[in-house]
Amino acid sequence: MVTLIHTLADHSDDVNCCAFSSSYLASCSMDKMVRIYSLSDFTELPYSPLKGHTYAVHCCCFSSSGEILASCSTDGTTILWNTHSGQILATLEQPGGSPVRVCKFSPDSTYLASGAADGTIVLWNVQSLTFHRSGSVKDGSLVACAFSPVGNIFVTGSSCGDLTVWDNNMRCLYNEKAHDLGVTSCDFSSQPVTDGEQGSDCFRLASCGQDNQVKLWVLSFNSITGFEMKFKCTLCGHSAPVLSCAFSFDGRILVSGSVDKSVLIYETNTGNILHVLSQHTRYVTTCALPPNLPLLATGSMDKTVNIWQFDHSTYFKGHILESRSQSHIEDWSEDEVSAWLSAEGLTDLVNIFKVNNIDGKELLSLTKENLANDLNIESLGLRSKVLRKIEELKIRLESASLSIPDEFLCPITRELMRDPVIASDGYSYERTAIENWISTKKRSSPMTNLPLQSLVLTPNRTLKMALDRWFETHKK
Repeated sequence: MVTLIHTLADHSDDVNCCAFSSSYLASCSMDKMVRIYSLSDFTELPYSPLKGHTYAVHCCCFSSSGEILASCSTDGTTILWNTHSGQILATLEQPGGSPVRVCKFSPDSTYLASGAADGTIVLWNVQSLTFHRSGSVKDGSLVACAFSPVGNIFVTGSSCGDLTVWDNNMRCLYNEKAHDLGVTSCDFSSQPVTDGEQGSDCFRLASCGQDNQVKLWVLSFNSITGFEMKFKCTLCGHSAPVLSCAFSFDGRILVSGSVDKSVLIYETNTGNILHVLSQHTRYVTTCALPPNLPLLATGSMDKTVNIWQFDHSTYFKGHILESRSQSHIEDWSEDEVSAWLSAEGLTDLVNIFKVNNIDGKELLSLTKENLANDLNIESLGLRSKVLRKIEELKIRLESASLSIPDEFLCPITRELMRDPVIASDGYSYERTAIENWISTKKRSSPMTNLPLQSLVLTPNRTLKMALDRWFETHKK
């Protein structure tokens, strides 16, 4: 499940973009403002809102360290802000003064790209705050931009529907007519994929557009064959233009927002729709996911930013359990401990644990006395809950390290089934998971996306017996 945990309603006009760092959430709006919030409690920082643009602000993004925030505007400028003080570090003027629609930092924040309504794309040197190189597309405004995870190329999307691939010398490597009526957003997954020749660096790219579609591509770089971009599949589900798309940090989840007022959450590998969020009352213009917490921010023309929290089955299991199952809890970083706290509904403790530098090793050594005297957690019930959650975490990680037959895992939750049933698509699911899916997913198959011919669920007794034998064998 995905739960709405907070709504920010400080902007007085359409929200155009949201962006996360490891500590902050930023949003920008048609109201000319940029606002910054703390992720510990979603309160606005003392120096916010940031006032510097004279017209609508279209895009904002953080540097890799989170110390710089960039924002761009119809006023033809991209402003760099110090996130510690809110002071302006530089105002970068787009050549020709054209409205700037998108800005993005390279992964190492060496460069900042700014794309404008006249089709120009500029690379700025972030260290010297000076112009580096520029290029342009033949037709349309530049409205989307994304750097590859290794930073050697970046992709721009235009209002005429083209995706253009550039290297850092502003050479055009590839151009593809991707979306009829125009591209609106694009994003790279930070995790490599296995595709193509050995030795290739392959990364997944998502794009969306005015044609109501989300498309997935794979871009590869090989020392022999050079650069290649392959179309992989189209993800359908929206009934109107799709305005934003974004990957989770581990690439397992893709999120999109649309003119149909909905937010769709896909499992990237299968293309299955995991969740449909419909709380916004006007067009959803932006989606963003942080690098270290199981959260999602969505912004809308209804002037609000909604903050959502993923549960274990959708996000946390993949982000922490699958990536760390071969390691030990004591190897966790402070950020991974923070992610675990948030996923367990202990968000109020994130800041306390960070201030006290609680990593995985410290987490395991916590006692009720530590929680009371060192961390100053006054509630006896809360202290007991933390210790109980730590014990549950140990058990889950131990289970994750076992060799579990794939047929024992529910295709929806990817967790061990207890009450398996067979649906009319021929697949077996955990009963509660498929019942919830049917009630919220318009009665489609989670595996094929085709309509279920019947809603009758038949107990899978053979699988249940096999599961019982497996549980008996693996009892401690």
